[in-house]
Amino acid sequence: MQNGVLNPEIRRELYAGMVLIRKFEERLIELAKEKARVVGMQILAVGQEAVAAGVVKALEPEDVIVTNHRSHGHLLAKGADPKRLMAEIMTKATGYSKGKAGTLHLVVPEVNAIMTSTIVGAPPPLAVGAAFAQQYRGLPNITVVFFGDGAAAEGSVHEAMNMAALWKLPVLFVCENNVWAGAQCLAEHSCIEHIVQRAAAYNMPGEAVDGNDAEAVFALSVRMANHCRSGRGPALIEANTYRMRGHGEHDHGHYMDKAVLEQWAGRCPVRRLQERLIAEGILSADQCEAIDAEMTAVVNDAVAFGDESPFPAPKAALEDLWAM
Repeated sequence: MQNGVLNPEIRRELYAGMVLIRKFEERLIELAKEKARVVGMQILAVGQEAVAAGVVKALEPEDVIVTNHRSHGHLLAKGADPKRLMAEIMTKATGYSKGKAGTLHLVVPEVNAIMTSTIVGAPPPLAVGAAFAQQYRGLPNITVVFFGDGAAAEGSVHEAMNMAALWKLPVLFVCENNVWAGAQCLAEHSCIEHIVQRAAAYNMPGEAVDGNDAEAVFALSVRMANHCRSGRGPALIEANTYRMRGHGEHDHGHYMDKAVLEQWAGRCPVRRLQERLIAEGILSADQCEAIDAEMTAVVNDAVAFGDESPFPAPKAALEDLWAM
């Protein structure tokens, strides 16, 4: 970034990263409709790709991320292999956790995506632990934790923010405010409309951003990551976006206002950046089509890899266990 203008290559990479995430999860939508193709709840973040792409692009390779049940985009943005990620979602032996984690407990240690927890409100305390280890070891890295607006009401999140601020830990809290916690809208589970207001209570900087604008998310994330990296303690980003599907693919979202969904569909982060890049001559329409085709092929290869991979052998259930 120079004089507030993003490098064209970063802008292209943000776009390509979002296309990959979108293609990957759209394929999961289709697979979830087929019997025995993927198991467990497929909890997706279609329409929220700018948050994953923008935040993670602002990080260093050795920075750590901790995420939640809506994690596919975060992991792909961090550099997870789509093949091994898809294989794990299919519970195959070639997956990152040898098929034992499935879709909801994904971890990719190779890219420092060290923990995923589906327990609402659990990721922030885990991230505080990771950040404490970084501080204790004198590392120059930070930990980023993703959580939703529903989790923001959990006591564990408040405790994590308080401890991180008290000990000046290098944690970047990222609240993806998609307005829904299960089937409850924000007004039904939060006494405040803007989660970022809570930053002041813990003496940390906090800013909100248009979570459907990848470039804005990236720019803010760079600034906040630099703050955390400086030794001045944690920071909070509230990325305002919208959940475009039900809580999971089992949930058809009949309680969601279709007119509001249509409005947010018009703010699609992938299309918005594509139109901007074409208008500014950063990408041509043909180049965008080529990226689309490339990412479709990547996802097709990932599905084929998962289909061809074996399920874990029964004896594997006793492997990789720890006993005290």
